[in-house]
Amino acid sequence: MIDSEGYRQNVGIVLCHSDGRVFWARRTGMDSWQFPQGGIREHEDPQDAMFREMYEEIGLTADHVEVIGRTDGWLHYNLPERYIRKHSYPVCIGQKQIWFILKMMSGEGCVRFDCSDKPEFDDWCWVNYWLPADEVVFFKRGVYRKALSELGAMLLLDTVPVNPKGYLSQRAVPTFR
Repeated sequence: MIDSEGYRQNVGIVLCHSDGRVFWARRTGMDSWQFPQGGIREHEDPQDAMFREMYEEIGLTADHVEVIGRTDGWLHYNLPERYIRKHSYPVCIGQKQIWFILKMMSGEGCVRFDCSDKPEFDDWCWVNYWLPADEVVFFKRGVYRKALSELGAMLLLDTVPVNPKGYLSQRAVPTFR
């Protein structure tokens, strides 16, 4: 669903291991990694969309995770000009996302990529909490930093300093409250 300003409504998912690392997935057939994410359907609640997308993309259900929290509002990113499909209507100029942070409660063997006709991912691993903010495709980095900063505050026991780049220190390792 694309809003009147040209942004597709979307959810993003930060799935955490009990040691604070996060789930990082490789896009099918590419050397491109990202968090699970996907569109919100018309009249769909963001949390319902998150659970639907999580199942479609990585095979997990609500029974496999604990919801820790979500961003307060929408986080936006714009697509580079070359990715904008100017001949489709409505034109999508980017995405606005509600981000969720979840804790994995089940074994890793529950992760699967065969729950949709066109799998989004073909591999995954656990990575340092901050690695995705620097490794995701360039036009998503600002949103990743904002999401990880806001959501990380829900995980950390102690106050974490903000570094000069404007997001939480990469030296901080999140732990669960």
